[in-house]
Amino acid sequence: MKDSMKVWLFCLSSVLFIGCDQVTKHLAKQHLMFREPITYLHKTIILEYVENTGAALSLGDNLSKPVSFWLLSIGPLVCLLALFIYVMRKIHEFNRLKLFSFSLILAGGLGNIIDRLAHDRHVTDFMNVGINNFRTGIFNVADMCVTAGVIGLLIAAYTEKPKQTEILSAEEAN
Repeated sequence: MKDSMKVWLFCLSSVLFIGCDQVTKHLAKQHLMFREPITYLHKTIILEYVENTGAALSLGDNLSKPVSFWLLSIGPLVCLLALFIYVMRKIHEFNRLKLFSFSLILAGGLGNIIDRLAHDRHVTDFMNVGINNFRTGIFNVADMCVTAGVIGLLIAAYTEKPKQTEILSAEEAN
């Protein structure tokens, strides 16, 4: 696949994932805010509206506004910018799985940063999954994107075949 096509696919998929995240957060505000949680499959899936000012599992929820802004908005935004630059520079080396995984990570990170910047540090979370007391924290689509992206990168790293030069170097060493 041509690099220009990879760039378009990366950018388009990132925008689509960000859009899905923002739409689901809007729907959560519209249908879950100020209402009792909605449960499915005998409380295996619980939908309830929560605003989180911290990171995962409300870590850093008690930080002051300026510290929270720099640590949870600007810091991650700089990291995501660096990730974007890395992907654009190395895009010719990536297979579809790696490209898709990086797109998920970028979109998930940006989805939550958009919330933080647009809603005074508040990120909308609304999904909880588990059985009885064995449950996840409350999360959103952006969190799912980041998690899926990391899992995709792990799979790509595990299944990636060594490059021909690495094979030749190993044979020369013997």
